[in-house]
Amino acid sequence: MDVVMILTILIVIGALAFDFINGFHDTANAIATSVSTKALKPRQAILLAATMNFIGALTFTGVAKTISKDIVDPFHLQHGSIVILAALLSAIAWNLVTWYFGIPSSSSHALIGSIAGAAIAAEGLNVLNYSGFIKIIEALILSPILAFTVGYIIYSIFKVVFKNHNLTKTNRNFRYFQIATAAIQSYSHGTNDAQKSMGIITMALIANNFLPHNADVPFWVQLSCATAMGLGTSIGGWKIIKTVGGKIMKIRPINGVAADLTGAAIIFGATFIHLPVSTTHVISSGILGVGASHRLKGVKWATAQRMIITWVITLPITALIAAIIYFLLHFIF
Repeated sequence: MDVVMILTILIVIGALAFDFINGFHDTANAIATSVSTKALKPRQAILLAATMNFIGALTFTGVAKTISKDIVDPFHLQHGSIVILAALLSAIAWNLVTWYFGIPSSSSHALIGSIAGAAIAAEGLNVLNYSGFIKIIEALILSPILAFTVGYIIYSIFKVVFKNHNLTKTNRNFRYFQIATAAIQSYSHGTNDAQKSMGIITMALIANNFLPHNADVPFWVQLSCATAMGLGTSIGGWKIIKTVGGKIMKIRPINGVAADLTGAAIIFGATFIHLPVSTTHVISSGILGVGASHRLKGVKWATAQRMIITWVITLPITALIAAIIYFLLHFIF
């Protein structure tokens, strides 16, 4: 078996491992609010999230195409397989570190920063497709701002509409509705996040001439990534669930529904225009927006500050880690 085939197999395994880890790392995003309000028991929430993530991952491929072509052109990479493998190992390492400490960091930032760092280490700054790369970065930056704003607006509308309703009865009714919104948000998560690994595998297959330049994502890639994310989701990420579901603000069912609708709307919008966004950032920012609308003092801004710092440092740190891993792999292969 030649080196190209070995590297391609390692990339496929690494991408599926990233999707699996992404599943339990980001499970919290979709179900934390429904667990914290007791709309769903933890096992029910995880089963729901795993199922809807799997279905969502099979639905779209536009984001995968963006990942596979808009950051770097795989045909312009002399050591494309090593670059991709280094990026995957870097993103996996960062996801595991942030999961261990219960920090809801961005798997998207980790992967995109890693691809950029490994590619620059291999070919220099000119290797980046700057128009596509900047478009992706803009989406990653603007989406949480938009989520915060939409969350604030939706909950402000809820406050006006349900102003004269009995609070206990309203929250009880919203607890039932939250089961549906948790399912929608889990589905939206699958439509965007699982496609990132699909894009990585497709990029490797194109770079190693197993697929033509303009090839679509093969169905076996779509199915295997959907399965990996679904299995990862079934494990759950309890540390991050505690942070997202309780350490940002005290979430009641009406807050949870507003946050779920916000997250699903922003993620669906990004998926439809083929842009990868951080589901972690979007959902956490939606909760922050809802919390700010509910009561500014009720938001635990220290937790929010720690999350934002992690978001900011993820891109440069993962780029550096990926560059180091690239040089190590290049020495081996």
